[in-house]
Amino acid sequence: MNKLETLKHYFGHDKFREQQEEVIDAILSHQDLLMILPTGGGKSLCYQLPSLLMSGVTVVISPLLALMHDQVVALRENGIPSAMLSSMQTLEESKQIEQQLIANKIKLLYVAPERLMNDYFLTFLLDLKINFFVIDEAHCVSEWGHEFREHYRMLSQLKISFPTSTIAAFTATATQAVKEDILNNLNLQNPKVFTGSLFRENLTITAKHRETDGRKQLISFLNEHKNEAGIVYAFSRKQTETTANYLKKQGFKAAAYHAGLPTDVKNRVFADFVTDEIEIVVATIAFGMGIDKSNIRFVVHMNLPKTLENYYQEIGRAGRDGLEATTLLLFSTADIVQQKSFIEALPDSPYKENAFEKINTISRFANSESCRHQQIATYFHDTIEECKTKCDNCLNPNQNSTDITQDAQKLLSAIFRTKQSFGLHYVVDVLRGSREQRIFTNSHEQLSVYGIGKHYSKAQWLTIADKLLELGAIAIGEYRVYHLLECGVDILKGHKSVTIREERLTIKTTKVKRRVDYFDEYEVEIFDQLRELRKEIATVNKVPPYVIFSDKTLKELSNVLPTTKEEMLKIHGIGEVKFERYGELFLNLMERISNG
Repeated sequence: MNKLETLKHYFGHDKFREQQEEVIDAILSHQDLLMILPTGGGKSLCYQLPSLLMSGVTVVISPLLALMHDQVVALRENGIPSAMLSSMQTLEESKQIEQQLIANKIKLLYVAPERLMNDYFLTFLLDLKINFFVIDEAHCVSEWGHEFREHYRMLSQLKISFPTSTIAAFTATATQAVKEDILNNLNLQNPKVFTGSLFRENLTITAKHRETDGRKQLISFLNEHKNEAGIVYAFSRKQTETTANYLKKQGFKAAAYHAGLPTDVKNRVFADFVTDEIEIVVATIAFGMGIDKSNIRFVVHMNLPKTLENYYQEIGRAGRDGLEATTLLLFSTADIVQQKSFIEALPDSPYKENAFEKINTISRFANSESCRHQQIATYFHDTIEECKTKCDNCLNPNQNSTDITQDAQKLLSAIFRTKQSFGLHYVVDVLRGSREQRIFTNSHEQLSVYGIGKHYSKAQWLTIADKLLELGAIAIGEYRVYHLLECGVDILKGHKSVTIREERLTIKTTKVKRRVDYFDEYEVEIFDQLRELRKEIATVNKVPPYVIFSDKTLKELSNVLPTTKEEMLKIHGIGEVKFERYGELFLNLMERISNG
């Protein structure tokens, strides 16, 4: 078969996406390359398809077991002989895979970098016919990246052990420094570099200042995404568990995931998520890099990520099927202060300076009022037009601001008159005239600022404090005690004014919002029946439902209701292999639906 016939037969697609064919041609020409393409852009197909057109086995180096497992399951479902070698297998299973490799019965072999650099395994590979090596998640090579891994650095030995073998490296994100580091460290020979557009047109990006712990904002958001799959990222292990428990009490199918959980619990949560048993995973960044689930409809961050690279990678897990997806970033200036305190503890080095610059970049991004897609693209040296309708800033370009200079002076005065010796919540309690015993013990009810801030809620005063932190008017010291800086003194003396977006101070009233419908035109009831059949098939075959058919495929099936094999093969994502396995089951269901 040629490229297009292979594309249709195994993957169910009629044409290549942008740059895919050029990358495939480069691999077929034994050309080293680096491809930088956002998550969901179709990187995997760029190396899976040429492997089918070449003799020998393709060795794919990947950083996470879960990611490798998902890829192997999906490939086998497409009729492509694949395997992974990892600590998950018994010695007997590993030996069996090795025998299959020797017999040339496997097209793609997935391994972790730790195994690849093992002396025994390297020697074993020398006896195989390897058509090319793939390095997935190649940003892990660079110490300037956001997910640096020591064993990835050792992949520089590949060109020494296999000097005539092609290396194809892939990543979703890379700054200029990271890109250069990847190319140099891997010793790529005259490499071609492919860079796709950073604009994810199916992704809507929103960032909001977090109100108190952000839970009300989270619930409001989730109520617009009922019965949809999503990830909620939290800062700490404890926060993942408390947030997941809170969501369960609110009626959501949610579970926590973090590195400190027992392995069997993590495996169960992961499996339940990919098989649609639960809808929401509340996780630390330990969860996500290995997810190949295509129908994630939303990603929420409850805190500011450490870097813009982290953030872009994490939101990229939404909408991999090409359908509309939404992201929400909740943040406060306290997040920035906390992140900087961690960096401050590091020894002085260029890495430390780099870390400070990265946290300042994500801070500017979160607080900005310009197109968010454009900012991300600029950071990664890409140039795009404003998105117009795919971020909150473009959707609401003329947000009104209000002068809060007098209120800022009240808060600054309260901090000063309590001798800059208390946390913010206590200072706000003084402003609002709280009857808490501690205030009377300190005789702070006698201060001139006591009770002069009753016109605002506690949450609103905390928002004003956030603004003062952003301006550098106040700072958080040891034991989270707040104190004035020079800018704060200027505001207090009336030398500087303070404005804030009105929406940040608006008290939100709870109301039932219309559920966002991500399928512009699809038959809801038919889609649900098709999805139920998909789940039954997935359970029997012990694979994730999205591996059978994507939501995009089911949507098209619900609209078209094909009655023959020929008609069904015209549907996106259905190739010969998939039809032979599942086609008749779906045709029978659609016939029953058509006949009423």
